[in-house]
Amino acid sequence: MERITILGSGSMSTACAVLLASQPGVSVSLWGRDAGHIAAIKQSRENSRLLPGVKLPDSVVVTHDAEQACRGANCYIVGIPSQFLREAIRPLRPFLEPGVPVVSLVKGIENSSLLRPSQILEAELPGHPVVAFSGPSHAEEVARRRPSSVVVAGHDQALLKRVQQLFSTDRFRVYTNTDIIGVELGGALKNVIAIAAGIGDGLGYGDNAKAALMTRGIVEMTRFGVRCGAQEKTFAGLAGLGDLMTTCFSPHGRNRTVGYRLGQGEELSHILGGMESIAEGVSTSRSVCDLARQIGIEMPITQQVFRVLFEGLSPREGTDALMRRPVRDE
Repeated sequence: MERITILGSGSMSTACAVLLASQPGVSVSLWGRDAGHIAAIKQSRENSRLLPGVKLPDSVVVTHDAEQACRGANCYIVGIPSQFLREAIRPLRPFLEPGVPVVSLVKGIENSSLLRPSQILEAELPGHPVVAFSGPSHAEEVARRRPSSVVVAGHDQALLKRVQQLFSTDRFRVYTNTDIIGVELGGALKNVIAIAAGIGDGLGYGDNAKAALMTRGIVEMTRFGVRCGAQEKTFAGLAGLGDLMTTCFSPHGRNRTVGYRLGQGEELSHILGGMESIAEGVSTSRSVCDLARQIGIEMPITQQVFRVLFEGLSPREGTDALMRRPVRDE
């Protein structure tokens, strides 16, 4: 029997609860920090705020009690936004079973430390092996059993195979990868590029502009990742190009939506104030710009996104700045 505890009650955490509860020999508990949100899910058996219309199986235990959720688990799945990950996971340490592996669904880079999610988890949960789970997998589609493929990355091949088997179904295909740096950076960086793609859509710039942005975006992502120790080929895979395409095109993409609304003339504070879930690319743009300065690498798309988000540059001015950069060889 696999006893799985999912820490976090966001859309992807909920989708994973639906997915895993359908697996034979698997029991699932879903824990969340927000007592009111958890109470609503328990009553309706639906995360109506984030995944309306998707019913949780009756077998899923939904709880706000951390000790109850964590006791007896032999795998923890973490789906907490990167900027809140450290403060949310630290109080849970006394309740976690020693040495039990952790699967991170988190996509982002912490502003204060510039660490990836797996690094935060390894620091806060010593003795717990950590793997990262990423790829083109909108929760809205995963929860409704639409075909999806993802990648799980880490250094322990036996653990990777175990997680691969745990998640794999006839509608959810899982690959393994030992490049956890590349997989996590792909998941973080694509959200920033998706904001830029949304800005272009909001400004009505069309398909040519979007294709160029995504093409140069994957180059930017790869250059940054390799400088940070990732493998170049990872960015041509599910956690890089695959996730980038989904996030830049899909109406489910929160980061693309932020960019689109910025392109339409809305203020960032108004956009974020009305969103039920977190657009990770907003905070990640700050972390990536800080890291890029540290390692001495040029990130033109990310830098213009950051300026639009935080320095008062208009979306049109940001686009113009990219188009007027000195010409060069591809």
